[in-house]
Amino acid sequence: MRLAILPLLLAPLFSPLLAQAAALSICTEASPEGFDVVQYNSLTTTNASADVLMNRLLDFDARQGKLTPSLADSWEVSADGLTYQFKLHPGVKFHTTDYFKPTRTLNAEDVVFSFQRMLYPANPWHKIAQSGFPHAQSMQLPSLIKQIDAPDPLTVRFLLDHPDSTFLATLSMGFASIYSAEYADKLFRAGTPQKLNSQPIGTGPFVFNRFQKDASIRYRANPDYFAGKPAVDPLIFAITPDANVRLQKLRRNECQIALSPKPLDITAASQDPALKIEKADAFMTAFLAINTQHPPLDKPEVRQAINLAFDKNNYLKAVFEGTATSANGPYPPSTWSYAKDLPGYAHDPPKARELLAKAGLKDGFATTIWTRPAGSLLNPNPSLGAQLLQADLAQVGIKAEIRVIEWGELIRRAKAGEHDLLFMGWAGDNGDPDNFLTPQFSCPAVQSGTNFARYCDQGLDKLISAGKTTSEQGVRSKLYQQAQAQIQQQALWLPLAHPTAFALTRKEVQGYQASPFGRQDFSRVSVSP
Repeated sequence: MRLAILPLLLAPLFSPLLAQAAALSICTEASPEGFDVVQYNSLTTTNASADVLMNRLLDFDARQGKLTPSLADSWEVSADGLTYQFKLHPGVKFHTTDYFKPTRTLNAEDVVFSFQRMLYPANPWHKIAQSGFPHAQSMQLPSLIKQIDAPDPLTVRFLLDHPDSTFLATLSMGFASIYSAEYADKLFRAGTPQKLNSQPIGTGPFVFNRFQKDASIRYRANPDYFAGKPAVDPLIFAITPDANVRLQKLRRNECQIALSPKPLDITAASQDPALKIEKADAFMTAFLAINTQHPPLDKPEVRQAINLAFDKNNYLKAVFEGTATSANGPYPPSTWSYAKDLPGYAHDPPKARELLAKAGLKDGFATTIWTRPAGSLLNPNPSLGAQLLQADLAQVGIKAEIRVIEWGELIRRAKAGEHDLLFMGWAGDNGDPDNFLTPQFSCPAVQSGTNFARYCDQGLDKLISAGKTTSEQGVRSKLYQQAQAQIQQQALWLPLAHPTAFALTRKEVQGYQASPFGRQDFSRVSVSP
């Protein structure tokens, strides 16, 4: 084996002598679907679970663009790319709560359990997840990982079926969080395995306290956090769907950080001396998914007509108000392997009507547009965006009914493929371009539900899979550019925008950074008196 990463020592982030704990309230836009993050794929759920309660073997440092140690201090990769061995950080403690008192520190058994429950149908925990394991399934981990074992209590070894250049990056994603096997065993023996989703236990910087749906989530600082106790305590997620109300709460100091502000709120905050604006170029794409399994959307000409009918420039001005750039495909332009020369679809209603006639639909057809009720980073004004699309489609004879569906219900039903046209967005979790292709366009992702276009094509699948079998970036880029060309030609999405990730904070907040991936790290945040 060759050493891939050298061990790093983790130092406490804050000293009790340097920082005094203060409460930190975050105005967020929606409730999580649950806290067993492996069952879900929304960023809202990742923020409320994986980002605050859990840790992974590795983290991805977006600003440095590289993987860094977390629960694993170091790792080795065999020369053939089939064996990955991780050395765990010693002495990492799981959370102590009124519903669980751990008797041991984290060891390799916990890592083995965390992955086996997702990968092996014979594992008793596999069928407990009512929503399945969408990320593990769409990333094709069951066919990739042949075996996981523990040579010793602080060593974990993965044996892969074939080389995969994205494997390490995948392990930094929220769904790869490590759970307590001891806690899971206690719940299983008590006949209450569902509590893993409502009473979570992790190793992360904050400990779960309580959750009131559509109201708040309360956490307390983890005094035993292996990277040092956070300087804020308690941490509160104030669930506030209305962006205007989030700004009002921020101004009244009822929240110290407000997520997913509207463009107008950003302008207002820039003129308020009590507030700060944090931003990052988001590694995200807002899009309209077109369900290729629902006739007549199964015809490429119809999907192309929808792309041509929509006035995207008008949409960007009205909905994002200068805070996003136009999307021409799944990737943000900063992505290596981005296909910059693809033609795209200019606004051309006559051409759209021509294509509909070619598809035998000269009189148009009826369909539905699904959207969420409250704004988000990837959809700041859902109502306006849906109305603009509805009006443009009507101009070419497509009669679209708008359906506004609560976020959790929207995700659940969209994963089941019930939608026609769906306003959605995707955030790359780990900096690798495959993180857009495999979850959104592969055949396994149709089964797991993350492929909202519901498109399965063996030729496209081969391109995506081939891109993971080599570490040569030039080779991967050519394959991914071919994949992007097919995605655009087939018009699987109506690509909308690449937004800027904004957050608004009080001046007293220190150490908070907006993430290009939409992830949230409050372990490094402090609030001055």
